[in-house]
Amino acid sequence: MADSGHQAPVPDPRTWSATWRLDGKTALVTGGSRGLGKAIVEELAALGAQVYICGRDADVLQQCLSEWQSAGLKVTGSVCDVSVRQQRVSLIETVSAEFGGKLDILVNNAGTNIRRATQDYTEQELSFVYSTNFESAFHMCQLAYPLLKLAGKSAIVHVSSVAGLSGMRSGSVYGFTKAAMNQLTRNLGCEWAKDGIRTNAVAPWYITTDLANQVLKDPHFKAEVIGRTPMRRVGEPREVATTVAFLCMPASSYITGQVIAIDGGYLANGFYPMT
Repeated sequence: MADSGHQAPVPDPRTWSATWRLDGKTALVTGGSRGLGKAIVEELAALGAQVYICGRDADVLQQCLSEWQSAGLKVTGSVCDVSVRQQRVSLIETVSAEFGGKLDILVNNAGTNIRRATQDYTEQELSFVYSTNFESAFHMCQLAYPLLKLAGKSAIVHVSSVAGLSGMRSGSVYGFTKAAMNQLTRNLGCEWAKDGIRTNAVAPWYITTDLANQVLKDPHFKAEVIGRTPMRRVGEPREVATTVAFLCMPASSYITGQVIAIDGGYLANGFYPMT
């Protein structure tokens, strides 16, 4: 609630643009060579951040790094499967050395899914989806904590999903890993605020990425998705990336512990027939 008894000083206009920039900031984006991760990397780097990424496919990673270098973006990276604990440890060691022991931004974007009826998941499938989507994000936060605390005024952004906020046919395992990520966001938003670390999450609906396109290529399914979306379309990766970037900026300095749906109105649509 605003304090009507106190009049804030007028900001210096020369600082306004810096509020909406990331110049001088360092960032780590997991799963940064495809889909949402790639769009996030490009948005952060275009706003002035120095970005380190990881991905599982060495050829795809190298292609991306070459493209970004040609475009003049400050992006480096290495191969890492974040579902493997020791590889996460090695990744943070590399990032710490790259950025001098500090890190301003951590984006936990890496994720996967295996669609099954709940009763049909194997132990291996459950473990793989869980370790990639949630365990990796939790552990990356633990590992990055000293670097983020040392940087001060730092930010964590988790790439969650509306599947963690509502029932969806994407599978129970995917849903509960994203729900766990949302709760981690709230807890860290409270627990680490004293350390100058803000923690937020974005929760996209269907976005035109390789993962979503596996089901969106079915015209009947796509029609169902659009029929549940008040904005009557599927989202684009940059529409997620810009929100992630905002949550990393000084402009969002009083926002923490929040899960922001990027869904074209999907969650608001309890029952609003599209006529």
